Parts: sequence; C-alpha cells; structure tokens
Amino acid sequence: MAMSERNLADYPVHLGPGGTALEQPRFTGMEWYAAYEATHGADGADGRLVSLYDFTEDWTSWERHPAGAELVICTAGAMTIIQQLPDGGEAHIPLGPGDYAINPPGVWHTADITGTGAAIFITPGFGTDHRPR
Repeated sequence: MAMSERNLADYPVHLGPGGTALEQPRFTGMEWYAAYEATHGADGADGRLVSLYDFTEDWTSWERHPAGAELVICTAGAMTIIQQLPDGGEAHIPLGPGDYAINPPGVWHTADITGTGAAIFITPGFGTDHRPR
C-alpha cells in the first residue's frame, strides 16, 4: 500500500492480540464488514477495528457491540451519541472536535449529526448487531 493510500476512512486498521496492527483492504460499504469479521472474528473481544467516518445526516440504525466497549472520538463538526441505557432511559452525549464517548458493551447506540461530523471509532466488531432506528 502506497503512503497516499493510508487514509483511515478508506483503509481501516485491525488491532489484534499481542499488540498487532494490521492494515485492512479498502472499505467498500456495509458488505465489507462480513469479510472483516470472517478474517478477524477469531480474535473475539481482543480484536478492535479502527475506522474513520464522515457524516452529513443522522444515522438510520442502532447498533451494539456485545464483545466490548467502543470508543468514539469526534474529529470534526458536531454529533450527539444517543445510548439506550439498561434502565430504559437514554443518554445524549454531545461531541465536538476532540471530545469522545464510550459505548459500553451491549448498549444500543446511534448518532444525530449537527450539520456535518467526522469521528474515529475503535470498535470490538465481533458480534455487532444492527436494527432500524
């Protein structure tokens, strides 16, 4: 991979057991995740996907990560992480550049975007669930 191709939005990184960091194939859309999980699923809770996404609209789904906590770091713009808490309530966590949120294991979460936003996600991707919002 040439240096110009080392853009996290295009080429996510897998952090694996033993402190490994492995460059991934180009991100192509939601179908990409199936190949990622097939390749790195054996790492279970010890594996983390590091990715960068730009957003121009609210998320259309909820997700949760049963294998561990997810770290979301806002890098540009503004967004609000919405978590459905185990007691039935919701937490709304506003983020601006440099702010972060932690999505606990198994907690359903989504995001609202204010204008535009970008964030780095460090995700225990194994077993991730999605549902419509």
